[in-house]
Amino acid sequence: MFAELNAILNTSPDSFKQREFILVSDRRADASFLVHHFLSFYLRAGCKVCFLGLAQSFSHYNAVSQRLGVSLTQAKEKGQLLFLEGLKESLDVLLGRTSDTGSQALDFLRDPAVGLRCLYEFVQASVSDSGDGGEGGGGPPVLLVDDLTVLLSLGVSVGSVLDFSHYCHATVCSQLKGNMVMLVRCEGEEDEDEDGDEEGSERLLKGLTHQCSLTLHVQGLPTGFCRDIHGQVEVCWRKTQKDKPPNQKKLFQYKVHDKGASFFARGTSSAVL
Repeated sequence: MFAELNAILNTSPDSFKQREFILVSDRRADASFLVHHFLSFYLRAGCKVCFLGLAQSFSHYNAVSQRLGVSLTQAKEKGQLLFLEGLKESLDVLLGRTSDTGSQALDFLRDPAVGLRCLYEFVQASVSDSGDGGEGGGGPPVLLVDDLTVLLSLGVSVGSVLDFSHYCHATVCSQLKGNMVMLVRCEGEEDEDEDGDEEGSERLLKGLTHQCSLTLHVQGLPTGFCRDIHGQVEVCWRKTQKDKPPNQKKLFQYKVHDKGASFFARGTSSAVL
């Protein structure tokens, strides 16, 4: 968990907004550090977290979380964290093996016609019993996805992913007053598709932007590589937040450390202007 980012977002594990859909995206940079931030943030807040880890293994997420002072193994044992290991589950499906968890969440790999219905039902079942989430599991439910573009690479259409997000938002945010955090990775330059033929990840990002309440877009520095600054984050509070002006934006530069990250208002770092 990054204290400086909490200050920027005016939030803390003891006091945070509910019904929020936070969209994290990146371009020519790696926004994974924000996924780890929100994972540790909500676990510290006592929320029950349903984590769809589609991009990395559980051991990877656990190793990073331990550096941030959170044990995912303990959170799982307490029932506070429900983790879907997408890499292993998808391999089991493709090889025709029985899943260790008995999950049917990735059944779309067996039958594309099913779509993401089973994945949504997995999320729905995971967050609906958040009231008995074991020790420290009394907070609102949280859905965390790393990352949605993996579904596109597995053959799921943009429309199906947007429908999945919409139904998850209706259940987690609207019905259960919980929060969602989703990561989308974009390839190439933002304005390179002049003929309107956008990549799937670009269309997905635009569609999700209309659904979310807060966006954090991570990108490389326009001046190129810098040893002391790793990139910049554009924070945009969407018009759905009543206490913020419509689509208020702020730009920060950042540097990721082994156990945290530093954020600078653009132009205040001595490393790059």
